[in-house]
Amino acid sequence: MKSAGLVDLQVNGFAGVDFNAGDTPGAFAGGCMEQALEAILATGVTTLLPTVITATPDQLEARLVALDAALAATPLGALMCPGFHLEGPFLNPASGYAGCHPAEAMTTPDYALVERLERRLSRPILLLTLAPELPGAQECIRRAKAAGKLVAIGHSAANFAQIAEAATNGARLSTHLGNGLPQILHKLDNAIFAQLAEDRLAAGLIADGIHLHPAALKVLIRAKGKGALLVTDAVAAAAAPPGRYPFAGMVVERVADGTVRLPDGITLAGSSLCLDTAVRNLVAWNIADAALALEMASTRPAALLAPALAAHGLSLPSAELQWSDSLALRQLRLGPLVRDYAATFNAPRMENDHAV
Repeated sequence: MKSAGLVDLQVNGFAGVDFNAGDTPGAFAGGCMEQALEAILATGVTTLLPTVITATPDQLEARLVALDAALAATPLGALMCPGFHLEGPFLNPASGYAGCHPAEAMTTPDYALVERLERRLSRPILLLTLAPELPGAQECIRRAKAAGKLVAIGHSAANFAQIAEAATNGARLSTHLGNGLPQILHKLDNAIFAQLAEDRLAAGLIADGIHLHPAALKVLIRAKGKGALLVTDAVAAAAAPPGRYPFAGMVVERVADGTVRLPDGITLAGSSLCLDTAVRNLVAWNIADAALALEMASTRPAALLAPALAAHGLSLPSAELQWSDSLALRQLRLGPLVRDYAATFNAPRMENDHAV
């Protein structure tokens, strides 16, 4: 079976490398970025948006500049990473909505900060996640849209009217829908239903069986239809053994079932999911057939990102994947690169494979 290259719009780190560690001396030394990108490539992901989460303006600037330089130092960075995803600091700091993001660093939306952060970068911020109920958020959405950004809603308590206004102003995506929310919400009048009801929003979904129960995931996919797509929200613990890993100045722990949490043992802190595993999970859980699952991880996110790429004069290199009948990646072509995985991956890796 063949497919287009997989596209992951939310990757905080991978294979032991924290993409948010740029304000730490030596964070990307020793060729670790090249190794991380090779590990991501081996999961079928040919395009990703390295994601930087909430921090102070100075920290964000330092982290993005260092990350940009590390990507520029490897040929895979140019092929795979056209730009960044900035998730925060314009998020809702209330308990439950903040998730693992440091609430003390969150601030009201101001597009001038995005402009400041981009000044020293060689590649743009292509995706901005914010909470549209915050003061100034709607103006920030309008300016981001006008600047050619893809705007997403996340870590938000927005109601139906605020979500609709955000979509009117240019928001087009829900970041990890169903997560970044308190455990207790109004049964119907809540940010999940508000985003599901807004047809102009696509929805990024984490199919690891941890962030969303497979049966709940099935409902969200049915509700969103062709707007449903897969993301990982991967951190450094992805494609890595159980243990402790750095994440944006924090320490997170991956346990045997793939869950990644803060040391409090309660708060999820990204995932250890690989996107090819997410594809296999959808098939194993009888939510989608192989063709649809691959579409949700490839052409759908690529189409969503395409206007932002075009606005910045960017295009993606051609990519094609070959899969076994069990959805193990056999061969990958990305621009001039060819990788043959047939001898390496004789069976699918099923991390985060949670039965219904």
